Amino acid sequence: MGESKFLRMHPELEVTRLRPERRVGLVVVLTGYGKGKTSSAVGMVVRACGHGMRVLMIQFMKGDIFSGEWDGIGKMRCDVELIPAGMGFCGIQGNPFTHAVHRQAARDALRMAREKISTGAYDMVVLDEVNNAINLKLLDLDGVLELLRSKPPLMHLVLTGRDAEQSIIDLADTVSEVREVKHAFRKDIEPQPGIDY
Repeated sequence: MGESKFLRMHPELEVTRLRPERRVGLVVVLTGYGKGKTSSAVGMVVRACGHGMRVLMIQFMKGDIFSGEWDGIGKMRCDVELIPAGMGFCGIQGNPFTHAVHRQAARDALRMAREKISTGAYDMVVLDEVNNAINLKLLDLDGVLELLRSKPPLMHLVLTGRDAEQSIIDLADTVSEVREVKHAFRKDIEPQPGIDY
């Protein structure tokens, strides 16, 4: 890996690159009602990119409203594959698709995730909004739990979305709950590019 721009700008610093004695593929859950779960996952994608890791991000709910990470990740010179596999947010913001259509899209996305994970080609896989898909009955919990239990031992698996099931939390290595303190939406400020999408 080449020298980073930061290190070229600060040659006086001695920066340590940590190398764990034992690599472990973690299960990370980002849940809660606050803003920033997908943003945190995208931050992990950026970090993984900096370490030369291969990343897959499948979005289970997003698809009908443009989101900046689609083009932003594409502009990075990294081995990151982002797939918006959903039909949008089920039942909100005037989304026209039936529950059955959303359910089929979510099931197809989970099948795709299983297939892609089984190739062993990825160091990190992000299942964005998968917790919401379970909560809305678009996915069966057992299918997601099976994916967690059968993931490759060195692959990191990140699951985002509010209302994470306790059984998923129990299997996870790291769980963060994002709590809303304030949100501009409560002041009737519409979503803003670069912040909300």
